[in-house]
Amino acid sequence: MKSLETCYEINFSKINFIERKVKITNPKTIISGASKTGKTYLIYDFLSNFKSNEYLYIDFSDLRNDLIEIAKNLEEFIKKNEIIVLILENFEFQFSIPSCENIIISTSNNQNIEGFEHINLYALDFEEYLLHDNKHQNITQSFNSFLKFGNLPEIINLEEHKKIQRLQEIIRLICKDETQYEILKIMIENIDEKKSLFQLFNSLKTKIKLSKDKFYEVCKILENSRIIYFLPKYNQEKSTKKIFCYNYSFLNAITYTKKFKNEFSNMVFLELINKYEDIYYYEQIDFYIKSKNIAVVSIPFFNTFLNNNLIKKIIKNALELNIKEINIITISNNEKIQDPKIKINVLPFYEWALS
Repeated sequence: MKSLETCYEINFSKINFIERKVKITNPKTIISGASKTGKTYLIYDFLSNFKSNEYLYIDFSDLRNDLIEIAKNLEEFIKKNEIIVLILENFEFQFSIPSCENIIISTSNNQNIEGFEHINLYALDFEEYLLHDNKHQNITQSFNSFLKFGNLPEIINLEEHKKIQRLQEIIRLICKDETQYEILKIMIENIDEKKSLFQLFNSLKTKIKLSKDKFYEVCKILENSRIIYFLPKYNQEKSTKKIFCYNYSFLNAITYTKKFKNEFSNMVFLELINKYEDIYYYEQIDFYIKSKNIAVVSIPFFNTFLNNNLIKKIIKNALELNIKEINIITISNNEKIQDPKIKINVLPFYEWALS
């Protein structure tokens, strides 16, 4: 039982944890989410309530751990050592879950089990990012870094010249093989675009050998793991969906081509996905939150005069949906646009995200 004995010696008492908006409160919890969003640190925070001899922490991504040995002896080991907390990190449900008072599972596999609370963990929103950022002196510097290098906790305090390299490494870590890497890459290249999977497949198969079934299978895996999101058009299920990624800065890490508007829109989307489930896009409207009757439009560099025709189109389409409020999210503009039928706010991202 070498693997289990070694895992039992692990002690996390000296690890510093910065609070997240999400916390493990249920003794039976499954945490799912994309790579490097902070699942492990939520577990460290939970374990801080226990003595090291009370918990057993097993990481199934650790190559030193013998899966067969663990599966065979785990139940007996828990009883023998009177363990009250079992942690199964990066667990893909390869064997039945044993009995224990507290069981916390982290997984990329979005699975529901009766009796377990499910936490879907996203990367940092902007408010959480500010709590983690001890490097920058003011909100403007923090926002610039957030915009440029993304929302993953471990990236924040890395030296700047190492950040792009680490983002590239994370993309590689997500993918199990070269085919999956190429599929994820083309998805990232098309964030905030209305592209069908068939279009992307046809584009990719000119570059690599790829079957349609394999392409669709990987897309489903990326979606279920909340790495890639497909945003539907309101009331038009058969329309092409918009593509978003859980970390918009991946685009900057894989190409020199600048798509600032796309990255900015993806950043706005991630703030919304943290709060709402009923998000759609519509003509000229980036995001429609049906439950709140609100439209959110991302225009990084807004100018009332230059964007006047666009504003008219947005208002027209918003009124079709009986929308009561339009929030135009920008880099730094802050104003109100007068309209007799609808409330229109122009807000800088950092103000909107913290409101």
